[in-house]
Amino acid sequence: MKKLLLSLLAFCCAAQSIFAQTAHDEHMKWWREARFGMFIHWGVYAQLAGNWQGHQVGRGGEWIMNRGKISVADYQQVAKSFNPVKYDADAWVKAAKDAGMKYIVITAKHHDGFAMFKSAASKWNIADATPYGKDVLQPLAAACKKYGLKLGFYYSQAQDWNNPGGAAARKATAEGWANPDSAKIDAYTQANTGHWDPAQTSATMGEYIDKVAVPQVKELLSNYGDVAVLWWDTPTNMTDEYAKKLQAVLSLQPNIITNDRLKRPNFPGDYKTPEQKIPTQAELDGRDWETCMTMNGTWGYKSYDNKWKSTETLIRNLIDISSKNGNYLLNVGPDALGQFPQASIDGLKGIGQWMKVNGEAIYATNGSPFGALPWGRCTKKVKDGNTTLYLHVFNWPTDGKLVVPGLKNKVNSTRLLAGGKKLNATTTDEGLIINVPTQAPDAIATVIKVETTGTL
Repeated sequence: MKKLLLSLLAFCCAAQSIFAQTAHDEHMKWWREARFGMFIHWGVYAQLAGNWQGHQVGRGGEWIMNRGKISVADYQQVAKSFNPVKYDADAWVKAAKDAGMKYIVITAKHHDGFAMFKSAASKWNIADATPYGKDVLQPLAAACKKYGLKLGFYYSQAQDWNNPGGAAARKATAEGWANPDSAKIDAYTQANTGHWDPAQTSATMGEYIDKVAVPQVKELLSNYGDVAVLWWDTPTNMTDEYAKKLQAVLSLQPNIITNDRLKRPNFPGDYKTPEQKIPTQAELDGRDWETCMTMNGTWGYKSYDNKWKSTETLIRNLIDISSKNGNYLLNVGPDALGQFPQASIDGLKGIGQWMKVNGEAIYATNGSPFGALPWGRCTKKVKDGNTTLYLHVFNWPTDGKLVVPGLKNKVNSTRLLAGGKKLNATTTDEGLIINVPTQAPDAIATVIKVETTGTL
């Protein structure tokens, strides 16, 4: 009897585990199929554009208040000039859609505590503290609904450098600029948990969580329709108690997907968030993941950051990430008037042109069944027990023969994805050898679609 009970218990546990995994897979389905989204870092910091009192602030952008050690009073004066009259939510979302993106995550509130929405929890928001005087998230939500994109919110739950009690990550003053008072400021931040202004510590962090963070997350999850993603950042000085209060609010949006930055390690969320890098295959552990990355060198707008990634790099990054079962969250930092920088617009258009032809090889694909490939990357789709391979060729073979090492499955069709031209292929001991044109049809990434029998 005891053995029978143990067997039944084991069976029930296994069934419960399978049910939970199935429910999680269904929960993550749209996100996994999307593969490509837009990150938007926008706030009052765009007004400063990386400059403070005649100095270019290193590692500035959205961090300029901290890196420049700007006082609360001085920073709040900046908002009085922030008037993004050229903001056009419709144009933003259309640009994302045309680039092939499936979701948008915008900074509803970054570490400077400035809310990009009308908030009853703090007057430090775009509707109450600026001449613009309007919530910018409402029109963005409407545009996302119009164009069929999912909407997500970034929210800085712990760090808040303006609302009293918020946390502040301690950063060396010299990282911003050669401030002659660096030694004095650094001594103060060391003694005051990273804060540089007494106004920041006039309340406790518990009071900040209860009076600002929790109420604002409730507003975000109540006032903008369906919210697909809550992108927490960062867990500075967070406790499990604070995290539980914030996590409880998520019940307002039962289908919401969250990242891993609420509070580590006890609140892992639904996916991991490598930043500014693409993990190697060896670094992946089977969990869902999303690389967030800038198009130039910074997240928030800086007038002098012109280190823009090429269209080739952006497209190949997307392919590389997809080939490893990841998502690409590519950032745009609008300026103070609400405009995307022209280089961002150009980059998005370039990706969009490629995606219109090759999107089939990105959306709803799984990672490569092969190891490292000398000529590029591979994505795949499995349906009804058969596998379609998408070979993304970066380095076009000079001898006219593309080798897919180790592929032994029966090949039913081999063709260029663009235009559908059939290619001759032969299975050998070396693998599948595909005869390709002399010149690459697409110098950035030519996709060859191979349909095979069986799974890979």
